[in-house]
Order: sequence, then structure tokens, then C-alpha cells
Amino acid sequence: MSVAAKICGLNNAASVRTAVSGGARFVGFVFYPPSPRAVTPDQVRALAALVPPEVKKVGLFVDADDATIATAVAAAKLDMLQLHGDETPARVMELKRRTGLAAMKVLKIGEAADLDAASSYRGSADWLMFDARPPKGMIGALPGGNAVTFDWTLLASRNWPMPWMLAGGLDAANLARAVTLSGARTVDVSSGVETAPGKKDPAKIRAFLASAAAL
Repeated sequence: MSVAAKICGLNNAASVRTAVSGGARFVGFVFYPPSPRAVTPDQVRALAALVPPEVKKVGLFVDADDATIATAVAAAKLDMLQLHGDETPARVMELKRRTGLAAMKVLKIGEAADLDAASSYRGSADWLMFDARPPKGMIGALPGGNAVTFDWTLLASRNWPMPWMLAGGLDAANLARAVTLSGARTVDVSSGVETAPGKKDPAKIRAFLASAAAL
């Protein structure tokens, strides 16, 4: 069985088409203006139209307000919210109620203790994402997409009450090892398919998706 993949931070038509044709199960659009991958509601409307119904459209938000999320949901016709900030379980539930969409809560992992937060989202989040916590002092660190990995063995043999994705520094070269060590069956990539922050490379997208399909 192949590993399902999400290509995140898509911001142009070519990368969206490449992700879809390459077999991505999820595509991600970033609604966080400080990110070099950010898109506006006007931009995402055309990009989302390129995504077929069987591919889930995910919107990434970082402690966004209700109006920002509502505008993005309407423009992209999103299928899922990806909450990458300090959203509490109560906030996750509120956003699900307001939007009617599934929600994925991102947890930033640097050590085993960081996994403890997962239990508090039981019953609120529909998915979890385990991403790498940026090192202290990292200049220009973003909430995600920093090309940083973490110890994948921390996730091995752990059982979670909802489906989850592995993220953080993945690329076509290290994907097989990451999946083997973590046990992940769904993975997320952004910086690992770029030539520079925010510049997706179609060849890297295709290579990553081919690697995921082969696992």
C-alpha cells in the first residue's frame, strides 16, 4: 500500500497541476502572510479550480481570526483546516462548528514530551500533524516549512485516536527512511520540493510523489 502524500504551500498553477497529476491525495494552500508560500483568496480561487474532487484541499492557518478563515474557505472551497498556531482544543471545535470542515491540529515536535499534547485534542481534531520544532535561535523560522526534521523514532509504535501526518524536512531522498522509522502512512512536504522558499519544483514534486507511491 502506497503512502498518501500532501503537497503543501502550492502557489501557482504549474505546481498544482503537477501535484494532482502525480497522485497527491491532499494539496495545501497557505493563508499566513509572513510565509513566502502564502496565497490570497483571489489567487487561491483560480488554483483551487484545478483540483479535482478526489483530492482534498487543505488551508493552512496560524491563529487566524474567524473572518480570515471564512474568506479563505469560501474562495478555495476547502475540505480541511490545518491549524498551525497555538489553537486550543476549544478553538479547534469552534472552527469546526463555524466552517463545517474537518480540522487538523499541528504539533511541533522536538522531544518526546512534545507528543503529550496530542491527547488533549482527542475529540476535537480530526487529524494530527507532527512537524519539527525549529531549533532555538533559528533566524527567520516559520510555523512550518523550515526544512528541519526531528527524531522520527519518537512516533514509532505509538497509537493515536485519529489519523495523522508526518511533516518536517521530508524530501524524496529521506522519505523511505522517515516512513520506516515513524510508521507514518500519510506525509506532508513543502520545502523538500522547492528550489527556494516558496518556489516549487515540478521535478521534485514528481519525485516525492513517486517515492511515496513506491512505499
